[in-house]
Amino acid sequence: MLTLIETRFAGLELHARGKVRDLYSLDRRLLLVATDRISAFDHVLGSGIPGKGKVLTQLSLFWFGFLRDLTPSHLITADIRQYPAALQPYAEQLRGRSMLVERAEMFPVECVVRGYLSGSAWKDYIATGRVCGLRLPSGLRESDRLREPIFTPATKNIHGGHDENISFARMVERLGAEHAEELRARSLDIYRRAAEYAERRNMILADTKFEFGVTDRGIVLADEALTPDSSRYWPRDAYRPGGPQISFDKQYVRDYLESIRWNKRAPAPALPEDVVRETLHKYLEAYRLLTGGELKDVGDIGEA
Repeated sequence: MLTLIETRFAGLELHARGKVRDLYSLDRRLLLVATDRISAFDHVLGSGIPGKGKVLTQLSLFWFGFLRDLTPSHLITADIRQYPAALQPYAEQLRGRSMLVERAEMFPVECVVRGYLSGSAWKDYIATGRVCGLRLPSGLRESDRLREPIFTPATKNIHGGHDENISFARMVERLGAEHAEELRARSLDIYRRAAEYAERRNMILADTKFEFGVTDRGIVLADEALTPDSSRYWPRDAYRPGGPQISFDKQYVRDYLESIRWNKRAPAPALPEDVVRETLHKYLEAYRLLTGGELKDVGDIGEA
């Protein structure tokens, strides 16, 4: 399978190109295409992960359906046959990795929920005893489960740098109390539902981030949902608090980049074949465990 790094569709208006997704304008709708690009340390790497965009899209579709009684999403359809005629010449590139969605006015925050102490939250905790202004009990270890999930918002860096963790009070200043409280409540409800489901599938959802926007129907869940790119998943059987955990997210790539002492400046390096293979294997395994299904057209990449 070829690696789709970038899309270029003649006659379509490019709305934006993110780290992973290419977005095209279609009147009041958007076409989201998940490419095979992969980013780490705020840089898009010099090589992609073949089929990764399909895994992300299919997992998001699974979660949008699973959560529809808790929150509407921006999804209109992912069925190529229902796409406008202007998209039909590109059906083979779009199949499995694209969604037609409502155009939404996005809130300028990442809605992060953490059920375990890991990542930037762990770094903040050992430095201050707090995470996003929330004081946590003393004596917690890295990867410990928290008594209750916590909501730790972040500002989105539009220039591609690090998102910045902020307090809920600062979120209120940015969005107003009504919207901030609604997004916090909805994010926590989604996390609890998804974490309970993941545990039944022998996985731990340590933390995740959501993006929301406003359409004519009100607040909707947008972008992606509960994928290995936006979430930290751990195998439940291997969970051992007190240090880092085996992960289904991009940590394998980050570990490789640390091992080669990359200075985290452009240009970003390409990944060797074994790292590409193992990374896709992790994405595919996360999909299989969460959904119980297989992605046949990308499975051969992760088998070797």
